[in-house]
Amino acid sequence: MTVAISATTPATFEIKSANLPLVALLLKSPDLAALARELTLRFGDIPDFFDQDPLLIDLSPLQAGGHEGAEVDFDALIPLLRSYRLLPMAFKGGSPAQQAAARQAGLLPAPDAHPLNPRPAAAAPATRLAPPPAPAEAAPGALVIDKPLRSGQQVYARGRDLVVMAMVNAGAEVIADGHIHVYAPLRGKAMAGARGNTEARIFALALQAELLSIAGVYRTSETPLPASVQGKPTQVRLVPGPEGDKLVMQAL
Repeated sequence: MTVAISATTPATFEIKSANLPLVALLLKSPDLAALARELTLRFGDIPDFFDQDPLLIDLSPLQAGGHEGAEVDFDALIPLLRSYRLLPMAFKGGSPAQQAAARQAGLLPAPDAHPLNPRPAAAAPATRLAPPPAPAEAAPGALVIDKPLRSGQQVYARGRDLVVMAMVNAGAEVIADGHIHVYAPLRGKAMAGARGNTEARIFALALQAELLSIAGVYRTSETPLPASVQGKPTQVRLVPGPEGDKLVMQAL
């Protein structure tokens, strides 16, 4: 026999489970001066890359890098991250002393949190900058730019693809969390998968780029483009391998 029991629902509140998307910083070194330099290199010219994003600080790489006994200056680390519009909220991993310092700084332990789709470090000829934030899939609906981009101009398609219908001149920058499509000569800098989306690609009608980057793995004009793709319709993608991720260029 089925029995229905009456219940009373509180009128002033409800409690439900919730998931909070976090950006993860994999801290590989306690050297905050070096971290500040690499953050400036990676994000210094993209002031709106983060938008008050909650942040998890993963201390696990410190142990893998031989820094399990190192002191982490959270009183300096947290303001540094906040200057990039990040909101440090939690931590995972680390030695007991590092964990105690994190708690003292007001961070919450989150031992069950895991960054998405971790991959090995980059190998030559590509070079990886600072550890990329947690991957974010590009949302439907691309940002479309139909005017040429001059030197010094920058366009960032946050959370989506970027389509450029005109030339990207040398000194200009196009950045997207998803794919980048340039239906004209690409002579400036193109950074796809900016938040760690390793599936992102770059497509150009005439590839002459100063810099190409996918999910933090980059190649500059110091390494000349292969003759097979120089000035030609090309796609650029990230391919994992036993020695790390590499940028692969393919003429279309």
